[in-house]
Amino acid sequence: MKYAALLLLTICFCFGLHAQDYKSAPAEKDYAGYLFTYFKGNSLTDEAVCYAVSRDGYHFLALNDNQPVIDSKTISSTGGVRDPHILRREDGKGFYMALTDMTSSKGWDSNRAMVLLKSDDLINWSSSVINIQQTCPGQEDLKRVWAPQTIYDPDAKKYMVYWSMKHGKGADIIYYAYANSDFTALEGEPKPLFLPKNGKSCIDGDIVNKNGLYYLFYKTEGHGNGIKLAITDSLASGKWIEQPGYKQQTKEAVEGSGIFKQINSDTYTLMYDVYKKGSYEFCESEDLDKFKVFDHEISMNFHPRHGTIIPVTRQELKTLTDRWGIPAEFEMPSDRNPVLTGYYADPEILYSNKTGKYYLYPTSDGFVDWGGYYFKTFSSENLKEWKDEGVILDLKKDVAWADRNAWAPCIIEKNVKGEFKYYYYFTAAQKIGVAVADDPAGPFTDSGNPLINFKPEGVKGGQEIDPDVFADMKTGKNYLYWGNGYLAVAELNKDMVSIKKNTIKVMTPDATFREGVYVFYRNGVYYFLWSEDDTRSENYRVRYATASSPTGALTIPKDNLILSKDPSTGVYGTGHNSVLQIPGKDEWYIVYHRFNRPNGIKMGGAAGYHREVCIDRLEFNEDGSIKPVKVTL
Repeated sequence: MKYAALLLLTICFCFGLHAQDYKSAPAEKDYAGYLFTYFKGNSLTDEAVCYAVSRDGYHFLALNDNQPVIDSKTISSTGGVRDPHILRREDGKGFYMALTDMTSSKGWDSNRAMVLLKSDDLINWSSSVINIQQTCPGQEDLKRVWAPQTIYDPDAKKYMVYWSMKHGKGADIIYYAYANSDFTALEGEPKPLFLPKNGKSCIDGDIVNKNGLYYLFYKTEGHGNGIKLAITDSLASGKWIEQPGYKQQTKEAVEGSGIFKQINSDTYTLMYDVYKKGSYEFCESEDLDKFKVFDHEISMNFHPRHGTIIPVTRQELKTLTDRWGIPAEFEMPSDRNPVLTGYYADPEILYSNKTGKYYLYPTSDGFVDWGGYYFKTFSSENLKEWKDEGVILDLKKDVAWADRNAWAPCIIEKNVKGEFKYYYYFTAAQKIGVAVADDPAGPFTDSGNPLINFKPEGVKGGQEIDPDVFADMKTGKNYLYWGNGYLAVAELNKDMVSIKKNTIKVMTPDATFREGVYVFYRNGVYYFLWSEDDTRSENYRVRYATASSPTGALTIPKDNLILSKDPSTGVYGTGHNSVLQIPGKDEWYIVYHRFNRPNGIKMGGAAGYHREVCIDRLEFNEDGSIKPVKVTL
């Protein structure tokens, strides 16, 4: 399944996001996009490092108007650099980059050096030129040094730099040496890393670690000009198993392969430079053996040459765009939809009397087939700028009875003997649990057992998902609602972590009810909102009914559709909402998810787990009926 979605980087980069002090490399769940480092061409002005960014790994936009972000003249011995390879350090405290030190105007056999760079922030880089011919003995007939890359070798506990070299009339061979602790020089003499059995040239090596095995993608030079693969379990062992066939999916000559793992996915992207055509080709694979082209889903407003892509955090994206600018075509006013960066869905919203802030509690989206396993929260003082408060509940670490399908949470604030408590109801593995915290940003502690893991009497289909919690101001009672395919309710006990089973009632409004119930009270009326259709459908939408009590008979208005798609603005799949009343005011907002815009509508079923969170006004007629919501951008 594809992660196609328009970048829309401005959606959060001006939202006051906070830096994260990582003591180790970020976990996969902390990544929010991608950084693409590349150079542009064979003219001297184009032999420099450029940046592009993407939120989804499919749609990339150049930063700094596609101009260099590092001055080649200040870091190189030749005045130009090519083939940038970027790597995040294992300790998460910075980045390394390796570059070919050359300009093609001086000829393809004219360079003897590479450049090593290091940075703490992706903006400021220190550099070192490593001239192999000058620093290593026995290099008198060295012709060229090409495409250096870096990988951490756990056996040596050092960073390995590997690159191709050609001596005299011999073949290009991929060599390696370890970098010193400062990443400013190489230790020892270069040694061959990989020698293909056919003795032919090999260049542009790119290594990825998958399940403890190292996959080396390299270009064969002069006999096919394609990408081949060799595998080992120890980088410096010299024991590589060559794989049959070529991995590129074109008959054109290619070079400069780069491979990266897609965030929250088992899929890898292999890209390479179809240099004679001046284009790039993108393929994907789960086994790193068979690849499928998906160029039709890729967009770039630049033409890269031999580059690499790494995942980056939300804060790192903000740092990059603060420095190099947000692409002008995506500039938007500060009040905008979606309100969160990245893929999130099923949003619950809360105003906390303890902190005086608003909190969003969404499903973490972007996982194939809704396979997420953790929940996050975001806080705001103004409903515009949202701070990522991090993971508040991780099923794999914090919940003993489920470790998958973390969906559709809800929350309530209670004053218990003068102290605020927060009860967080959530879906996990198609059951409903509850966790408790003393603060709206957690940490939350699971109760230890599912609260709802059964079907109400008489219900045969559907799922036990999508909880909603409601406090009745008239009676002081608290209620839990849930259901997919049916709507059920039960009164909660005073402990808020158990239900009165004898109060369970099925109150499905009509055949349009699918899931995502939300209940609120206004001017003596109880409103029940729900989602119709399937979240993978562009027609996912919200209807409502009213009642005179939290469990009373539902009255369904004739025109009860209040939230639906708007093709004129490219908005589809609007549903699964919560509702917010501004404290002390008759001012209301609906918080919901939609397909990522504008490309979600092209994704088929995958749009149903690549969603984004929006907020719009919820208004009422004089008779209390709800006006259809005007979805906005």
